[in-house]
Amino acid sequence: MRRRELLRVTGFVAAALLAAVLLASPLSCGRRDPLGGIDAHVEEVMRAWQVPGLALAVVKDDAVVLARGYGVRELGKPERVDERTLFAVASCTKAFTAAVLGTLVDEGKLGWDTPVAKHLPDFAMHDPYVTAHMTARDLLTHRSGLPGYAADHLWQGSSFGRDEILRRMRHQKPAGEFRVMYGYSNVMYIAAGQLAAAVAAAVAEGGAEKGWDDLVRERLLQPLGMNASTTLSKARAAAANVAAPHMVIDGAVRPIPMPDLDNVAPAAGLASNAVEMAAWLRLHLGRGTFEGKTILSPAVAREMMTAQRVLPVTEEDEAREGTHFSAYGLGFSLYDYRGRKVARHSGEMDGMRALVAMVPEERLGVVVLTNLTPHGVTDAVIYRVLDGYLGAPERDWSGELLARRRDAEAKKRDEEAAEVKARDASKKPSLPLSGYVGTYEDALSGPAEVTLREGRLSFRYNAKYEADLEPWEGDTFRATWRDPFIATWAGRRITFTPGEGGTARSLRATFDNEVVFSR
Repeated sequence: MRRRELLRVTGFVAAALLAAVLLASPLSCGRRDPLGGIDAHVEEVMRAWQVPGLALAVVKDDAVVLARGYGVRELGKPERVDERTLFAVASCTKAFTAAVLGTLVDEGKLGWDTPVAKHLPDFAMHDPYVTAHMTARDLLTHRSGLPGYAADHLWQGSSFGRDEILRRMRHQKPAGEFRVMYGYSNVMYIAAGQLAAAVAAAVAEGGAEKGWDDLVRERLLQPLGMNASTTLSKARAAAANVAAPHMVIDGAVRPIPMPDLDNVAPAAGLASNAVEMAAWLRLHLGRGTFEGKTILSPAVAREMMTAQRVLPVTEEDEAREGTHFSAYGLGFSLYDYRGRKVARHSGEMDGMRALVAMVPEERLGVVVLTNLTPHGVTDAVIYRVLDGYLGAPERDWSGELLARRRDAEAKKRDEEAAEVKARDASKKPSLPLSGYVGTYEDALSGPAEVTLREGRLSFRYNAKYEADLEPWEGDTFRATWRDPFIATWAGRRITFTPGEGGTARSLRATFDNEVVFSR
């Protein structure tokens, strides 16, 4: 073949290959750039929800394709959020605790189904059978039989350490059957963290004992290059580039104090940034391997994203997101979206909300960190990114979620109005206010105190659970919680039971669950 003919044929082949590539390109098919307009979208959503600051990272095919900050670290101050601003990731920490246990499983030092009591001899639940049979897998999958968020008041605003919190759990009654009922539990993740520390201490050379915080740092954070991330509240507070938490108080977004989460750290204590959380996504999308280093075996990485506890799918979820299955893995929630499995977890604490989501078969991961709660921004941004990469039609997720939020707020106002209308204000307290004053005890919770000052009663369990009381109906008092985060869920009524001698003998309050204090 002559040279000119060869060049002509070669050019034709090259042109054909180029055409094939262009035809295969999403943009050539009229599909939008997955991240096209993302900056404007994020800023618009932040304005709609009044979120001061946000950090976003996107991982695709083991590359960080976006890591960026938006807004400010604290309202009223000029410092901007960037990709290295620390945020609390709250319950997104749970997967780190599961992964630490996974490293011990990989080393043959622990089994997912080994009884916890083998390594934590002081561990005890209310039911002796559950005490004897509870395993690491049970701790991580919320199937202990406890009510949802059981005993969270033991760590919120409390001086109790992790061991003391677990010691008190023998007094927490179950709400359902062991391994049957699903009850989301932060305290069981505290137990998982203490289990990891106990197993590591039992096998450490030279008897060197390391706590959960040490294990997370040495086995996960350092190998992943997550050197700014920390599980220690003091380190987070001392960081130069850290976001402040915010909540809506009296109709305006305001900064609030940063809580100390050290006693609940295995469930909710990690602080990190967008860049470093992207490394965490890459680890799991890489099936336990990060930049050529095996940190988790493929078996452990897969087990974390395998359904351990099947959960119901509501008609609303099926209609809104097309969800067909929902489950909990080991530190991750699992469900399907547009025909793909999604592994995700949200995290929320005083004034901050985070969300991590991965689509393993697309090698796609997203993390959104914010310094306001509650809101729907994390979900709106996550779905905007997922829809872009999965080729879904554009959808106003933020608008839909905001409408649902407003409907929920309106429903709450209607319920409160109905309660006011239904109460019998003619029923006065049966005791003088001084008869309610005193210290009340609960075996699980410890003491709570009711005081009287300038003719008004106050309730105090700890620094977070403080409320001003005013007569509502009979011996029931309306509780106005002083802490804005606690006020989002704690019960609005505290009811006393009169006893002999003109004093109350007990009171009933609702934190996450009902607690009865007696004297």
